[in-house]
Amino acid sequence: MKIKQYMQQFERQGLFFKLFIVMVVSIIAVCLLTSLVTIRMSERLFTETFSITNSKVLNQIKTSMESLNDSIVNAVSHASQNGTVKNYLAGGDGDSISSGATYFSMGQQMKQIKSNVDAYDVGVTVVGVNGRSYTSDWSYWPVNISNLADSLITKHTVDQPRRLMYQYDEETAKDGKENYIIASKALMERTSDFLYGTIYVAIREDQFKRFYSNFTSTGNDVLILDSNGRIVSSNQDELIGTFSPQLLKDVTEMQDQQMSYKNADVMGKNHIILSNYIPEYDFYLVNLIDRQYAVGQIINVRDIALICIAIVAAALLTVFLISRRLTQSLTRLVRQMSTITEKDFGNYVNVTGSYEVQELSRAFNYMLDELNDYIARLLETQKEQRNAELAALQRQINPHFLYNTLASIKMLVQKGNKETAAETINALISLLQNTISNVSETITIEQELENMKNYVFINHVRYGGKVQVNYFVSPDCMDYHVPKLIIQPFIENAFFHAFNEKGAGVIYIMVSRQDDMLVCEVVDNGDGMDGFSDSAEGSRLPNPKSKRQLFTGIGVQNVHNRITLLYGEQYGVSISSQKGKGTKVKVTLPLILEPTLEDML
Repeated sequence: MKIKQYMQQFERQGLFFKLFIVMVVSIIAVCLLTSLVTIRMSERLFTETFSITNSKVLNQIKTSMESLNDSIVNAVSHASQNGTVKNYLAGGDGDSISSGATYFSMGQQMKQIKSNVDAYDVGVTVVGVNGRSYTSDWSYWPVNISNLADSLITKHTVDQPRRLMYQYDEETAKDGKENYIIASKALMERTSDFLYGTIYVAIREDQFKRFYSNFTSTGNDVLILDSNGRIVSSNQDELIGTFSPQLLKDVTEMQDQQMSYKNADVMGKNHIILSNYIPEYDFYLVNLIDRQYAVGQIINVRDIALICIAIVAAALLTVFLISRRLTQSLTRLVRQMSTITEKDFGNYVNVTGSYEVQELSRAFNYMLDELNDYIARLLETQKEQRNAELAALQRQINPHFLYNTLASIKMLVQKGNKETAAETINALISLLQNTISNVSETITIEQELENMKNYVFINHVRYGGKVQVNYFVSPDCMDYHVPKLIIQPFIENAFFHAFNEKGAGVIYIMVSRQDDMLVCEVVDNGDGMDGFSDSAEGSRLPNPKSKRQLFTGIGVQNVHNRITLLYGEQYGVSISSQKGKGTKVKVTLPLILEPTLEDML
């Protein structure tokens, strides 16, 4: 209710107030929308540019991590192919001299194995099925060897013995020690698949962090995510070891759909996510960019707001001065125009005031001239309408149609087909009764349908049944009135012009109600015509000529003119046709149940 009251109060205000309020709202809206569009475009440009740059950074980080993996692969391959390592991990106990020699040889081999990864700060440990173990540095990875065989890391490694696995050491982290990522591989004989031990390469999390720490900053974080959604490394230490299933879902979706980046909420903030999958580790290298922080660094919202306020203020001042001057002249013009006597089209206004008011005054006077001219032409058109209807009345019945029909009846009688002859006479009588009367009168769709059926029956008697006619008339349209001989010419055209090449076919007569109009359609599947597509009603109406003698002389163009004269330009006839596919004629009429005297005149 309040909104309605406000609208009523606004409508009662003067032109200047309305114009000024609309301009105020428009200027503010334009400024706000322009600012928002600018910000969005800046954000989009930033996102695209940043994603390209950071994708290159992620590829660089991935390359460095792959180098570490290559070194570990070399170390593991060396260990798995070394006979001394196998004997140490699978052999039995001997005397003290042989045991010492074996231990010494194992130390030499471990130095060679460790030399493959000397470029990185890692620790190498091997554990055999005989309970023996050896490590390159006992202090590097403070794990209890006796418990290592039952750890999740070992169980996962044994389950997939042919794969080098990277896993987060959850047990060591629980003890409050450093975070480790363990590369592990089962040692087995190639011929018998006998597992004789496991090799572990322990990597401190801060070793992984060195690969990407130089590329991180405030609002620009890097995470390494395993296939279970656990964060195994990050520049944000508090995230290490935690799970993020939603982030895992986002990065796997990006991987599947090959997305370069994605906007998503991660850990309560909106981030731009970039991801790169590292198959050697089965890890996802994830770059999280805090969208709000990053955009805030490139867009100064405060400066934009101040600029918008200044633009709005200057625009409003200019609009106030111009609109005030203009509306004063308009107000004077309105007062002068309001003194015009009702239906007095000779009361011209004086051309005075500002340029705009003078132009409006000239336009108003010109409108009066056009209106007077229109009235004169309207009177002339009404005369033409009456003449057209008189001409249509005089041409209702073609004598040749009567002659040929009676000749057909004579032939039926001579052949002894009296029943068909009687039906033909009855159809002709009914047809003549409904068409000889004044053509200005209207009839119902039901009566028009009866006339069409009689006409079709006569044509079938005269020319045979090669052209069939099907009727589809909506029951709720039977009582609507239409002018006489409105649909008749189009059925004639379909009978005598649509099947000259095909020789046979079907004509469909359809009547329905669409919104506030009555739509009558005559559709055939005959020869069709070139150059006729769906167009504005009444445009390019054909006027075919034929040597055949039709029932009426009323042409297609005449029907269209009668409709527009009676009911207005929004009604009439439209034709669409394609060569070889047929023709569709659409007649639109107003919905009239009881014709008034005005409709009949």
